[in-house]
Amino acid sequence: MDLEQLKYPIGQFAMPDIFDQKQIDIWISEIEALPGQIKKATKNLTNEELNQTYRPGGWTLRQVVHHVPDSHINAYIRFKQAVTEDIPVIRPYYEERWAETEEAKNGDIKLSIELLTGLHQRWVAFLKTLKVEDYQRKYIHPAHNKELTLANMLGMYAWHGKHHLAHLTNTITK
Repeated sequence: MDLEQLKYPIGQFAMPDIFDQKQIDIWISEIEALPGQIKKATKNLTNEELNQTYRPGGWTLRQVVHHVPDSHINAYIRFKQAVTEDIPVIRPYYEERWAETEEAKNGDIKLSIELLTGLHQRWVAFLKTLKVEDYQRKYIHPAHNKELTLANMLGMYAWHGKHHLAHLTNTITK
């Protein structure tokens, strides 16, 4: 496999041409299923396996597992801000630095899987209350200096979960 395939095993996210309730339901289902999929994929991994990287120069599988709830908790907050504020400017975070903290490098993945499970239950409950038009609400990401719609972000975070799940499953099956 080449490096690009290792980085993006399911390809990069692309927003579909049609965004409707059917697409919303698909992405919400993918977000809902992710914690169980990560739990199943990592169920019998040893510390040695968790400490292997999914690509040269990449994070360890342990760091990937810890990264997903770190990222998705920020996403949840951003969604709530966009729904309750008028085009808020969100606060970026340094995901690569978060992945280098001691608990992300060496901590028990069960804690992050439990956090992801509860977070996704709450996030999905919130997402299911939104109407199609609510997904046109926006926030500003200062690092990109542009407005992003919740429609785009819903798709991107559904993709993000599958992206990192593929890092895990592709590495485990090698």
